[in-house]
Amino acid sequence: MRVFVNAVSLEVERGADVRAAVRALDPALEGKLSDGSAFATDARGIEVAPEAPLSEGSILRVVVSARRAAEGRDAHT
Repeated sequence: MRVFVNAVSLEVERGADVRAAVRALDPALEGKLSDGSAFATDARGIEVAPEAPLSEGSILRVVVSARRAAEGRDAHT
């Protein structure tokens, strides 16, 4: 099925998740997704989990963080 990652059209297997699509684009980027130094968003800019299943035409953007956020912390703590 066709999905889009960072504006690149990719063919992935039906049932693929976010991680598999990112890996198809760039294995190093998938590593950053796995170690928490990057995250994926959907077409609306909402963060999606790496294990989230994709459907035909899914649009993802992978954002690489300059630094990894502390677990359980946000800008208000």
